[in-house]
Amino acid sequence: MAFDPDQPRFDQSTFYGRLRHFAGMTDPRIAFSSTSELIAASDLMQKCREKKPVPATLEELHRAQRLYQSAFHPDTGELQNFAGRMCFNVWGGTMLCGAMMIWYKSTPAVIFWQWANQSFNALVNYTNRNAKSKLTTQDLVVSYSTAVSGALAMAIGLKTYFAKKQSSPLAQRLVPLGAVAVANAINIPMMRQNELKDGMTVTDVDGNNVGVSRLAAAKAISLVVLSRNIIVAPCMILTPVIMEGLNKVASFRKHINKLNIPTQLALTFVIYGAMIPIGCALFPQQNSVKLSTLKRWEPEAYEKLKGIKGDRVYFNKGL
Repeated sequence: MAFDPDQPRFDQSTFYGRLRHFAGMTDPRIAFSSTSELIAASDLMQKCREKKPVPATLEELHRAQRLYQSAFHPDTGELQNFAGRMCFNVWGGTMLCGAMMIWYKSTPAVIFWQWANQSFNALVNYTNRNAKSKLTTQDLVVSYSTAVSGALAMAIGLKTYFAKKQSSPLAQRLVPLGAVAVANAINIPMMRQNELKDGMTVTDVDGNNVGVSRLAAAKAISLVVLSRNIIVAPCMILTPVIMEGLNKVASFRKHINKLNIPTQLALTFVIYGAMIPIGCALFPQQNSVKLSTLKRWEPEAYEKLKGIKGDRVYFNKGL
């Protein structure tokens, strides 16, 4: 089979194919690849597009493709900022999710780490947005401030509630998950609010831009919110449960001061890291909406798109 730099190596119509694709793209080991190595990978992909001869084996081409997909935006081809790349997400997410679960008792710590987490999430959301949709500085500020406010309100509210109810330590450990889930439900739609208002660019089966659709935007954003919460939930549920169990083990409790932080960070790294490619693979990145669905729920868009090739329109849902 001929190598195509713009097509995933694995079948994207199946979950297993998408999982293999995103496992390579989000591999934390490639997060620290040098800029020169990334640029070289991009140049190699461009030569392949232009059908120029390249002095590389198929294995080297696949590695270059993986580096390119991990660091360059699929819509614009621009090099993404380092911290916003999904291959860096396991490192940033481990530190922030771990910190929220470790220092969950102190109100100042809760405020600081929720703010830090939403700042990081805003950067990730911006980096992995559908770049065909416009986003102003005002949109960014409103999205960021709303998400931070929502996360802090949920975190402080739940913390206060559980403290008054004298809930179990395990219940109090789960407070960060509630705050993160609510913030994701705020941050991502707010970051992409213009897509909901004006519609997102959709293409036909051949990849030609054919119009915009608000329904496609609503579907894309809903899938991303669901994926993000599925990614974070297991580590923020299982880590507290495992830690509560370890705290009942005498040998662990005896050395709790030395083992608490590294154990929680290690658990977060493994569970969160495993969930990133799974969450990304749940739904195809190049998603679609049937024209019949548009006819029912967005007739004005349907009237402009009904003459296109095929029975559905396609869009990049983002990550």
